[in-house]
Amino acid sequence: MENIEMQKSLLDLQGYLVVENALSTDEVTILNALFDRRNPTPSAPEEGPRFAYAPDGSGFLTWGKPFCDLLDHAVIMPILRFRLGDSFRLDRLYGISVKGELKVGHLHSDYGASAPCSRSVPGEYFHLSRHEITGGFMVVLWNLTDGGLDHGGFWCIPGSHKSRYRLPRKIFDAPKESPLLVTPHAPAGSAILFTEALTNGNSGWNGRHERRTLVYKYCVAHTAWRPTRVQPPTNVELTPRQRILFRGPTDPYRHFPSLLDGFEGKK
Repeated sequence: MENIEMQKSLLDLQGYLVVENALSTDEVTILNALFDRRNPTPSAPEEGPRFAYAPDGSGFLTWGKPFCDLLDHAVIMPILRFRLGDSFRLDRLYGISVKGELKVGHLHSDYGASAPCSRSVPGEYFHLSRHEITGGFMVVLWNLTDGGLDHGGFWCIPGSHKSRYRLPRKIFDAPKESPLLVTPHAPAGSAILFTEALTNGNSGWNGRHERRTLVYKYCVAHTAWRPTRVQPPTNVELTPRQRILFRGPTDPYRHFPSLLDGFEGKK
């Protein structure tokens, strides 16, 4: 109980949470072996180091059951429940593979005052609109190789998910010069969870090893990022709870069941 209470507190405060050893050594070894077998390449030039983007199909979920087992891994479910409630769905997924050096990516937040679609004015307090999404989306990054300050990878501005002011253009244009950016220690086997209202991005990559990250994006049951849906893999037998995650957006509880009630203790 104490551990989950601390996780919830840190996630609420920072907007992100790193759970080290979320995957066992055996789980990491198996996932990397399947990864080696596929040797993925980026999906398209505009996607950069991303590969196997979905909802254009099932993405890397077709690579085997271990990738599907991450959908509702026991480590992440209580934390997702904290932010999304009992009824949430899989909205998108893709992988990140970086071999060699990679430049810093652009900072972004999909929701809140600094979101591209936000009508916030620089320097003015942002009042939430009844017709804007400002939360309800969570991301889980599964690190299959070491990431962090010495290598690169995920970075963010802690606490920015609660800001009611648009991030100054100066920080967007020169993030490495800002002391606000944090690149958390995230060794192989760790999971990074964060809200998409958090200002985040890619700090670049200078590790001698390959960056391997699996990205799973979830949202509350009645919302969606785009009109297309991630398709369940046809070559893997999913559990009943995993199948629920592929449902389309609809009213929670009334038409979209709880992912926790009746599933406690089940894999």
